Amino acid sequence: MPLITSPNIDAGDDFYEALLAAHQGLEPAQSHAFNARLILLLANHIGRQDVLLEALAAAARSTSSDAPPAGAASHEDPHERT
Repeated sequence: MPLITSPNIDAGDDFYEALLAAHQGLEPAQSHAFNARLILLLANHIGRQDVLLEALAAAARSTSSDAPPAGAASHEDPHERT
């Protein structure tokens, strides 16, 4: 099963808003720890080493440019305080 990089989330904007809300009130270290736990939970759910390694490679490619990963909505940074 290859990594899905096209939009594939039901109500993606709603999920993004819930993700931002989950970060509300967290200090930066708590926010990073939350993200790490979420990543590990989702990686466990995916469970396929080949897909996870493909996701790591895709994320590394996207960090080397200013473009968001394929399928990602462009919203504000969840660590940014308003």
